[in-house]
Amino acid sequence: MLIRIVFSLLLLMSPLARAQETFTVLFLGDSLTEGLGLEPDQAFPNLIAERLRTEGYGHINVINAGISGSTSASARERMQWYVRSEPDLVILALGANDGLRGLTVENMKLNLASAIEIALANDVRVALTGMLTPPNMGPEYTSEFAQVFPDLAAEYDLPLMPFLLQDVAAIPELNQADGIHPNLAGSRIVAENVYQFLIPLLPY
Repeated sequence: MLIRIVFSLLLLMSPLARAQETFTVLFLGDSLTEGLGLEPDQAFPNLIAERLRTEGYGHINVINAGISGSTSASARERMQWYVRSEPDLVILALGANDGLRGLTVENMKLNLASAIEIALANDVRVALTGMLTPPNMGPEYTSEFAQVFPDLAAEYDLPLMPFLLQDVAAIPELNQADGIHPNLAGSRIVAENVYQFLIPLLPY
């Protein structure tokens, strides 16, 4: 009887058992994350969730916390709210609307840093997705904006996906009529790129 109990405890402590514990990934973003203009199951976090299920990652729980129109100004308050649900990993994907509205780069960096610090203080891991802004904002603004994300990743030692819309941005056939939000084909490409970024961050 004692041997059986000890064996059971060892099994529970094994890497395989730990890997099968629920691991929650929360995507904190804006309309790009929410999937504006798409069906709910076509947003890139939802496509990732479905792929994780089909590929045997049933213990990975994905939460799509994208809200259309959000800027980095919402990051701190939203992070404070979502850490209550105790996610294991937050993919922070804010900043696109700051760039489109020409909001100050300094404030965006402070907002994102504040959200990151809240997550880390609550033992929640953070990964960051970078964003670029249209060239019509001017070369200085465009350059300073793009640099925020690698700077934050370096400062807080975070995994960084350099550009969320890699292989999709500015390609008409992969975007909706507004030229900003991916269509279904574009969303699938974003999902593939983010999936490849995400997999090494998950427990085995």
